[in-house]
Amino acid sequence: MNPEVNWFFTKKSKWQAAYAELRMLVLDCGLTETLKWGCPCYTHNDNNILLIHGFKDYCALLLMQGALLKDPEGILVQQTQNVQAARQLRFASLEEIEKKQSTILVYIQEAIELDKAGLKMELKKTSEFAIPEEFQLVLDEMPELKTAFEALTPGRQRGYLLYFSAAKQSKTRTARIEKYLPQILDGKGLEN
Repeated sequence: MNPEVNWFFTKKSKWQAAYAELRMLVLDCGLTETLKWGCPCYTHNDNNILLIHGFKDYCALLLMQGALLKDPEGILVQQTQNVQAARQLRFASLEEIEKKQSTILVYIQEAIELDKAGLKMELKKTSEFAIPEEFQLVLDEMPELKTAFEALTPGRQRGYLLYFSAAKQSKTRTARIEKYLPQILDGKGLEN
């Protein structure tokens, strides 16, 4: 147990008991506990294997290369259509975790074996993401925007492309693009 992570497990949460049970299961697999993205993250040879996180209706183990797992139980969940490699094992109660302990351990062990074998999901490149027509028009009209956008990290570029594309109406896409032009020109991502 890493003392720097203890705060996550001691903070008041409806998932506090479930988190504690998941922590013990994961640590029994020989992974190293650290803190990343504000969540307990578990590594093998400094490679991220999984993390524990919670939401309103469930808590979960997020398996970083979960898309490569066999999933014979059909219980891995892709959070959104844009998540490429990671998959969740979701739990609605402590009792559910206790009931599925052996299955959870099988999935964790397979994730560790994938890491030992050096297997990683082949991720889609930023250049493969569609550029919304409305954004392409602005990029064509503003060379300085195109330069600024291309200077962003691939992750920030994807963030903008996904956010702009998610709007169903052209009017909404245009409004989003206009709102974030200054941030792109300043070299900032969506979250800044």
